This record gives sequence, C-alpha cells and structure tokens, in this order.
Amino acid sequence: MTEDKKSLFEHLNGETGRIAWRALQPWFAKGDTLHVAIGIDLVAVATALAADDTVAIKGWLDAGQIGPVQAQQASVWYEADAEVWAVVVLPWILVQACD
Repeated sequence: MTEDKKSLFEHLNGETGRIAWRALQPWFAKGDTLHVAIGIDLVAVATALAADDTVAIKGWLDAGQIGPVQAQQASVWYEADAEVWAVVVLPWILVQACD
C-alpha cells in the first residue's frame, strides 16, 4: 500500500462507525447506499472507492461482494432495528452488517 493509500485508509478508518440502519433511510431511498459483504474489509473498499481503484472495485463487484443495498436486506435491517457499520465516500454510504 502506498503512503497516500495508507494515509487515506487510516483517515477513513477513523470515520467508520456503527449507526442505526433506520437513520440511513433517506440515503437508501436515493440509492446512495452500497452493501459490503461480511468478510470484506469495509475500510479497504472505502479506500479503493476514494482512490478510484477500478481494478479492486470491479473485482468486488464481479464477485457480488459489493453492490447496492437490496430492498429485502434493507427491510430486514429496518424491522430488526439493526445497526450497521458505515463509512461515507461521497456520493456513497458504504454499509456492512455488524457481526
């Protein structure tokens, strides 16, 4: 990892936190939330998006490991009043289920 990417990773790691899924409903409704599968490093994905690392992003997309939050998943989180891990990389809010 280059020094710039390492610094970006550290910054985004500090911006990552847990939030109630219900608080993210306006962004979900606009299509601005991306789901990151369990087992994939949320901050690594955020770093790749921020650094425009198209190779890494394409790999995760092709593997189905990142993508728009699906309505069924959103409904499950909403009904469970779940918290998710989240980090903002405009225009996206990346979310991942809490373990």
